[in-house]
Amino acid sequence: MSTNQLIVEQISPFDVPATVEKIIEVAIQKGWQTPAIHNLQQSLAKAGKEVRPVQVVEICKPAYSGRMLELSDERIVSVMMPCRISVYEKNDGRTYVALLNMTAITTGFSDTVIDAIHGATEESFDIVKSVIDPI
Repeated sequence: MSTNQLIVEQISPFDVPATVEKIIEVAIQKGWQTPAIHNLQQSLAKAGKEVRPVQVVEICKPAYSGRMLELSDERIVSVMMPCRISVYEKNDGRTYVALLNMTAITTGFSDTVIDAIHGATEESFDIVKSVIDPI
């Protein structure tokens, strides 16, 4: 996966529900929690808007988030928590996965935050890579 851009997008070989299911499965295997899954297609349908399937999977690993939230000044980064992985279908009918490359915006943060963000980003990329590019 490319790590030189802020948002990384990859094509999934699966449909949206299967991709979401596999991401959750791999995340749990790697010690991550999945606090929420947002089905934006359903949410927008309630507001009268029709869009292609879009689901956002929230993942959290206390080993990373705890290191930042235990410290007072570092709590500001809670605005970026939990990590999110978006799974959606484009007009071409293919499923895509996107996630933020948080390491691209770590300038100015403390060493504790930078270390935690780098670790969380690497593991998030690994979770997605194992789903979209299985060995």
